[in-house]
Amino acid sequence: MIAAALAALVPAGAEAACRLALLLALDVSSSVDEAEYRLQRDGLAAALTSPDVQGAILQQGGSVALAVYEWSGRRQSVVVQDWVLLQSAEDIAAVAARLRTVQRSYRRFPTALGYALGFGATLMQEAPACERQVIDVSGDGITNDGFWPGLAYKHFPFERITVNALAVLGADPSVVDHYEFEVLHGPGAFIETAEGYEGFERAMIRKLYREVQNRIVGGLPYVGPGPG
Repeated sequence: MIAAALAALVPAGAEAACRLALLLALDVSSSVDEAEYRLQRDGLAAALTSPDVQGAILQQGGSVALAVYEWSGRRQSVVVQDWVLLQSAEDIAAVAARLRTVQRSYRRFPTALGYALGFGATLMQEAPACERQVIDVSGDGITNDGFWPGLAYKHFPFERITVNALAVLGADPSVVDHYEFEVLHGPGAFIETAEGYEGFERAMIRKLYREVQNRIVGGLPYVGPGPG
C-alpha cells in the first residue's frame, strides 16, 4: 500500500531515477534511557538537515528514498517515517520535523537484532525502485533475544541489501565486535561508532554522508566539535 501510494504521488520516471533506498533503524530497547532516546531521535533529525548530508542527498544524479523505524524486542519494530522521496530541502526538513515529534514506541523490551533486521528486509520490499538498497541500523548492545542476525540474512530477502552499522559506545563493551562481525552485511558494508549518545549526531552525519555518497572513508567531510 505504501509503494502504491508513492507511485501515485511521484511523477512518472522519478522512481527509475532513484539512486538509493535508505532505511534507518533506531534502537529503543531497554538499554536506551529517555535522555539517550531524545539524543538519538533529535540527532538523526539534525544530521539529515546538516549541510554536508543535505548536499549529498540533493546532488544531481537521482533522488534518495528514505524510511525510518524503531526496533527493540521480537515484535517491537515500528515504522515512524514511511517511505518518502527526498527531492528538495523542504522534503528533508519535513522529515526532520516529523522525527522531532515522534513519541517513543517501546521502552521495556530486549535487543532482538535478528527480528529487527528481518522487519527491515520486509519493509525494504515496499521501497521505490532504486539502484542501491541500504539498511542503516543503530544500537548500543548485542542481541539478547530471539535469533541472531545470521539467521535473518539466511531467511529474509537480503540479496540486494547492504547493512551498515552505527555502534553506540558505553553500554556494552561487546557492541563494536557484535556489529562488525554479526550485523554488517553485503558489499561495502561498514561500521561507524558514536561516543555515547552525546556523539550520535556527529557520527550519524559521517555515516549518512558516506552512505548517500557511496564514498570510501577518505572522502568523508570534516565534522568539527559541537558547541562547548
